[in-house]
Amino acid sequence: MRKLNWFIAAVLLAITTVANAQLRVATIATGLNHPWALAFLPDQRMLVTERVGTMRLIAIDGKLSAPIPGVPSVVAQGQGGLLDLVLDPDFASNRTLFFSYSEADTQNTRNVGTAVARAELRDDKLVNLKVIFRQQPKVSGGLHFGSRIVLARDGTLFVTLGERYQRDRAQELNNHFGKVIRINRDGSVPPGSPFATRAGALPEIWSYGHRNPQGATLHPVTGALWIHEHAARGGDEINLPEPGKNYGWPVINFGLDYSGAKIGETTAKAGMEQPLYYWDPSIAPSGMAFCSGERYASRPAWKGSLFIGALRGQMLVRLEIKDGKVAKEERLLTDLGERIRDVRQGPDGYLYLLTDSNNGKLLRLE
Repeated sequence: MRKLNWFIAAVLLAITTVANAQLRVATIATGLNHPWALAFLPDQRMLVTERVGTMRLIAIDGKLSAPIPGVPSVVAQGQGGLLDLVLDPDFASNRTLFFSYSEADTQNTRNVGTAVARAELRDDKLVNLKVIFRQQPKVSGGLHFGSRIVLARDGTLFVTLGERYQRDRAQELNNHFGKVIRINRDGSVPPGSPFATRAGALPEIWSYGHRNPQGATLHPVTGALWIHEHAARGGDEINLPEPGKNYGWPVINFGLDYSGAKIGETTAKAGMEQPLYYWDPSIAPSGMAFCSGERYASRPAWKGSLFIGALRGQMLVRLEIKDGKVAKEERLLTDLGERIRDVRQGPDGYLYLLTDSNNGKLLRLE
């Protein structure tokens, strides 16, 4: 029996080794300066933002373009800079894209806030640029900008906004700190917004009580918005923001401050939503995408899973979702030695990763 058990264990080890051997990380491009977000163009090139304030095109062979002209002035300090990027659903015909960045106040340049702009990419430069949203008020400091942009199925835009380290104001509805907002593609407020008729509330607010959401995506089946929130020492959360709901920061929390001090009152309170999932200790999540294709047929559990990059954790996390809940966590690429800033599923069905360094890489998981 002991020999049989040893044989079974050896077979299982061999199977695991084969499975791991099937997972390959291909380097598509290098030399990126703290890349933040990625978009796939119809001509098979890719467009990437660099936090320092530049956009570059990546050719099929991985060659980087020079910085694209037309990017507005960006305040690249701390966690701020040129951030997220998404294409308009009609990009092939209208060449329109949307991006977020940290923008200085015109009256007091020490104060900064997250802005969202739309522009057209024509002849490899940005033209017809218009700012469609500005986080208010702007404040000094370089922390907690968010910010991810997600195109909803109805054509509106979700934008996640960090609380800019103005913790208590994430509970107030008269500012954009710690909020998810929903706007039309021209920046106007869509009908049906939960706070449109509440006195003193900003009508574009969709949900509130968030900390620093650096990942957002739509569920490929339900179309629901999923986000994760970057916490301090523990308490990173997965949330499904619903209209008008309060997600608790900083009143309820599952982690500690960087100093080790307790944050908030408790872990649960009436009128505040519980996270779908949380990490303690923190992995420092950034970027997220569902895997919905057939590229990873040898790993059937991957289809429908949520993949999340980790900065502090320097890995890729897979969350297996069953019945709307996290059934399993798998940690991948733990020996990569890179901070993973963004995760996207490409039109080819592969998962693509951006690593966060002054020699950042674009990787493809095969």
